[in-house]
Order: sequence, then C-alpha cells, then structure tokens
Amino acid sequence: MLDILKEIMLDFQEERPAAGVPRRLAVTPVGGKATVCIGVRRSGKSTFMFQLMQRLLENGVPRQNILYLNFFDDRLHRLQHEGLGVILEAYFSLYPEKKHQETVYCFFDEIQVVSGWEAFVDRVMRTEKCEVYITGSSAQMLAREIATQMRGRAISWEMFPFSFREFLDFKGIDGDQPFSTKKRLLVQKAFEEYWESGGFPEVAGLDRHLRVKTHQEYFNTVLFRDLVERHDVSHPRAVTDLAHWLVDNSAALYSVNNLTGYLKSLGHKAPKSAVSDYLEWFEDAYFLFTVRIFDASLAKANTNPKKIYCIDHSLIRSVSSGILANSGHLLENLVFTALRRVTPDISYFRSKGGREVDFIAQKPDRSKMLVQVCETMAAPQTRKREIAAISEAMAELKLASGIIVTRNEEEQLDTENGRIDVLPAWRFLLSLPETQE
Repeated sequence: MLDILKEIMLDFQEERPAAGVPRRLAVTPVGGKATVCIGVRRSGKSTFMFQLMQRLLENGVPRQNILYLNFFDDRLHRLQHEGLGVILEAYFSLYPEKKHQETVYCFFDEIQVVSGWEAFVDRVMRTEKCEVYITGSSAQMLAREIATQMRGRAISWEMFPFSFREFLDFKGIDGDQPFSTKKRLLVQKAFEEYWESGGFPEVAGLDRHLRVKTHQEYFNTVLFRDLVERHDVSHPRAVTDLAHWLVDNSAALYSVNNLTGYLKSLGHKAPKSAVSDYLEWFEDAYFLFTVRIFDASLAKANTNPKKIYCIDHSLIRSVSSGILANSGHLLENLVFTALRRVTPDISYFRSKGGREVDFIAQKPDRSKMLVQVCETMAAPQTRKREIAAISEAMAELKLASGIIVTRNEEEQLDTENGRIDVLPAWRFLLSLPETQE
C-alpha cells in the first residue's frame, strides 16, 4: 500500500488539473481547523479544491507541499483495511525534510468513503504542521460526524451547482449592474440557457440528449452510492420509486403518511420509520430538500405537510417521468435552490386566512425575505390572488416588503402593507448575495 500511495502522490505532482470557472465561494481557512467542503456529487467540489491549490501555488507554496488524494480512486480501496495512518508515512518517506519544518497542505477528496476518517484527520491536525481540506458528498459530515468526532476541529462550507451568476462567469458575461440594453439582452439570453441546462458544471454547454443522459447518471449514482450502498438499504426498489415520486412532485406538499401509502400501493413493505430515514438520507446527500411550514411551534411545523425540492431544476426535467414537467414548479424549484445557497433557514408561510406564500427565508444578517413565485401574473385572477397572499403575509409578519418572482414580468407595487417588487427570475437571481459565505 505504501508504494501505491507514493505512486499516486508523485503522479499528482506531475499533473496539471484544470481549475475550471472560479467559484463564488468565499472559503477562509481557520487556524487549527480542517476546511470541509460539502455538497451533492458533481457540483464541482474537486475542481474547487484545484482552484484552492492553484491559489497556494500562486502564493509561492512549493508543489511538493501539496498532498492530494481522491478516495474514490479504486487503488485506495485497501485503506479500508490498512488504516489511514499509512498516508502520512508514504508522504514523509518521499519528503522527510518537510516533517515539522514546513506546512503541508492536505487535500482529501470524498474522504467519507473510508471509515475512521474523522479520528485520522483529528490526529493529523493535532500532531502535524499542516492545513487540511476535505470534500464530501454527505451532509452527515456537516452535522453528526464532524460534531461528534472532530470536536470543533473543522469548519464547513457548502458547495452547490452553479448559481446563475457563476453560469454567467462560465459564459464570460458580466452580470454586474448597471445594464446597457445589449448587456441586459445577453444576460436574459444566458438565463434561458441556464433555465434549460441547470447548474451542474459538467452539463453546461452540452446538447439536450447528453445533458439528459448525464443527469440520469447523477440520479442513479446518488441513489445507489449515497443511499443504497452507504446505508445498506434492503429494499432499493422502494428508495428508487420514492425518489422518482419526489422528483416528479418537486415544489408539492407531502407527508410521510401519504408517501408510505404510495409505496404500499406499489407493493413495497416500507414502514413510516423507513420512509422518514430515506427522506433524511436524500437530504444528507444534498439531493432533495424538505421545507416546513413557518411556525414558532416546532411540533406544528413537523406535523403539517412539508414541501420537497430538488438540487437542480433541469435535473428534474431529465429524470421526471412526466412528458413535460410543470414549468411553474420548476421555477419555484429554481428560486428555492437560489435561496438555499444563501441560507438553510427557509420555510413556507400560510396566513391566518389560509393563503400560502412559497418562501420565507432568514438571511445571514437575521433579516427575513418573503418570496412568492408565479410564472406569470397576466391573468387578472392570478394577479389578484398572488398579491393578496404576499400582502397578507407582509402584514402578519410585519415586513415592509415582499418579492414576487416571475418568468419575465417586472413592476413595483405599493400596497397598504408595503412594497411588492415583481421581478423576472434572472433579475431576482442577480439580486441575491454573490458569494456563499
């Protein structure tokens, strides 16, 4: 194993991996803590690691001081049995002069596939002169595993597929205001592409057939690697059928009871507890997200129906069993993922009069943002309904403003309860904070 590790390390010293489009993720290493980057598979975590490495090289760090391992490399499979301690043994046998003398920058990609990784990283942080960077596809790393095993020795950052602003970076288009007519038209045209392709970096620029094929591959990999294999699921067909139902019904309400009944109708014997676990695991994998009703009482928030959203609106189209996915729901999903990049604190709101607003999001500065999504307000009845719902919510929540996101419409409304900004989706996406912090 020692020789294999040395070979992998030396191979990397000779490689020049592509650094891709710079991501708008403001990662700041903290002394004595591992920097952990977590997100769904194929969201660009490894590429982001290469960008961090490139920054180190530009700042004068010798290439030999960078240790990179991707734990999905099948040559590392034996580490499961031999333990992770052999990694540093291999590195320092190549560069003995660096031990305790120079800072070594350790980049461990998808390390969660090896059991016992937390204790290893903890020991490295305590005993070696190093900075540690980790990626992982499981939110468990963010919560339970890191909290319990690393005892405060890690700080976590979330990586999502491209935001619209990052997609503009990929296209080489400046998304900063002010907009000339030409620039606005370029941004709007790029939004139509983003609407079709979604945010996964690998599918940007692919034709429809290849995009669909790639999305379906992602879907299957998440299901089998992050759920079935990781959790040793005894009824994989039930997980697959549930995943399809949830993707088909993105932006819709669900309850564990109705999901359990649905699986039962297909002949699966999955109890409610198993369905709850599946939902939690989907969220762990950053693939599907649950949104609860806004209520001060946690018990009420948990007993009310919840809404489900997918990591990427275009992936829904690629794996949905429907011939045409509901474009209003896709728009709502797009708005959800944009808000989720900014904050995990998102609920839906139901007024005392029973009117519903899609999102109330608490921003990092603790202020609240009320957002309704409506594909078009052209029909007078629709317009009246959407304005009434957000206006009522503004009054009950004592908020001076609200936003209605549409596909193309734009106006500002002054109501007795405050200002409502009607924004086209592209403009709304560019109004959100430009870096994840």
